[in-house]
Amino acid sequence: MCMALISDTLYEGEYVQVDPSNAPCVENLQGVTECTQKIYYNQILEPKCSTMSPNPKIFKWDQNFNGEDFLDMLHHSTEPWCRTYNYLFSFIWANDKTVQNALHVREGTVKGWEKCNQSISSNYAHDVRTSIDYHRNLTKKNLRAVVYGGDHDMLIPYVGTQEWIKSLNLSVDYQWRPWFVNGQVAGYTNAYTRKAYSLTFVTVKGAGHTAPEYKPVECLAMIDRWLAYYYV
Repeated sequence: MCMALISDTLYEGEYVQVDPSNAPCVENLQGVTECTQKIYYNQILEPKCSTMSPNPKIFKWDQNFNGEDFLDMLHHSTEPWCRTYNYLFSFIWANDKTVQNALHVREGTVKGWEKCNQSISSNYAHDVRTSIDYHRNLTKKNLRAVVYGGDHDMLIPYVGTQEWIKSLNLSVDYQWRPWFVNGQVAGYTNAYTRKAYSLTFVTVKGAGHTAPEYKPVECLAMIDRWLAYYYV
C-alpha cells in the first residue's frame, strides 16, 4: 500500500489464515493478485520478464553455450533489459571447471552450481511457521544486530520486518530518521535496545530484495558504520 500498488482497503485486510468460504476475503485476495501479479517482486520498479530466466534448464544449458550467444540474443530481444539476464553469467562462471578448481570445489560433490537451490527444501518434513521465540531469546543476550532491507522489495517488504521487530517488545533507542551517503538520503533507520542487546533497523532507498546487489555503495557504507559502532 505504501508504494500505491494496492488500495488501503485491501492492505488493511487479514490474510494470514484465509477461510475459503469467506467470499469477501477471497474477493480481496483476487484483487491483490490482479494488482501485483505483473510486478517484479524483487524490485518493484524493474520490469518483470516472461521470456528469460536464469535457470540453465530453461536455456537448454550445455557446455557449448557462451556469453556471446547470450548477448546477441539480448541485442535482438524486443523485451526491456531485465536484471535476471545478468544472472546467467553467474552460471557460466560458477560452472566453469577452471573456476571450480581455483575455488577447490571437489569434483563430483555437485552436478552443477545453482543460484537458488530449491531442492534443499525436500529434505525437511516439518515447516517452522515462526521463529519469534528464538529471536526473543536472543534479545536477552549481550548481542548487537543489524536488520536491513530494500524499500522496493516485495518478497520481504520492510513493513513486515517492522512488525516482526515490534513483536520483540524492545525499547526504542532512537526514532525513525534518514541516513546519508555522499550527502544524499540513502534510506531510513531506527534502533532498539533491551539491557545489553541492541538492534538497528535500516532501509536502503531504492534497493530490492538483495539490497547490496542494487545499492552496493550505500550498503557498504551502512555495514562499515555499524561494524565501527557508529550510528548508521
